[in-house]
Formats: sequence, C-alpha cells, structure tokens
Amino acid sequence: MSKCACGSGLDFDQCCGPVISGQTPAATAEALLRARYVAFCDGNMDFLAATLAPEKMDEFERAEVEASAQQAKAQFVEVRRVNDQGDVAEIEYVAYFRFNNQPHAHHELGSFRKDDGKWLYVDGVVNPKTAPRQVEKVGRNDPCPCGSGQKFKKCCGA
Repeated sequence: MSKCACGSGLDFDQCCGPVISGQTPAATAEALLRARYVAFCDGNMDFLAATLAPEKMDEFERAEVEASAQQAKAQFVEVRRVNDQGDVAEIEYVAYFRFNNQPHAHHELGSFRKDDGKWLYVDGVVNPKTAPRQVEKVGRNDPCPCGSGQKFKKCCGA
C-alpha cells in the first residue's frame, strides 16, 4: 500500500481512494479538499467536475486544468484553518506541488457546501489577505495599559 498524496499519513486506500472512486462520499469538507488535490495530481478531471458546485461548471476549463495537472507533481496539502458550520465550510489551505522540478504553493481560502449529503467545492479566494492588526496608540500622558496606575511615559514608555 502507498501513502496518500494528500499528506495525511494514511494509506491511499484508507484516505482519498474510496472518496475518489465513489465508494464512499467525503465525510467532511476537508476530506473532499484532500481528495480533490489527489484527483488533480492524478489528472482525474471527472472527479473534479463531479465535486464542483453546479453554478461553477461554466467556469471549469477542463483542458486548462488538465494541462496544469500533467505538469504538477504532488507533495502535500497543509490545512491551516477549517470553519465548518454544518452544511457549509470554509477551509484555508496551501497545496504544495512541483512544476518543472520547481516548488509551487497554491494558497487558497476555499468555500464548500453540502448538497443532498454530498460535499461540493463552491469557490475560492487565492492568496487571501488577513485583516491588518489594529493597534491602539497610547499617548505619553495616558494611563499605562499594563495596569500599574502610572502614566505611560513613566512606566512602559520609559
């Protein structure tokens, strides 16, 4: 048995294999994400099309995706964040490949939904940006935010 290309550490037959073959549906949006990664790397365009939301089928450029898949060599998927809310989920992930022996990372915030018990890929934002950090400026004569009771300039601002 060989390890699954998704990077889960499981054997293919215990991980993405049954999902891709249609034996079992993806139990979670993350399981679908991992199976879609493996299917892409294996050039399984039928699985990619079958797990795409119907409203996105017009945007699916099969020949273009197939050409990319032929050049890609799978490495693994790093799932950074999963926000699962029952029948909808958002997953931030990085899919790692090698193209022409050069490393490539595809960072995406993907949207998934469950229709009739089947998870589907809906859409994604490539290279999502996180919200900028909000820092409150403390004036010199303001109370120190550390809670000492002193002015900032005499405490942490010294």
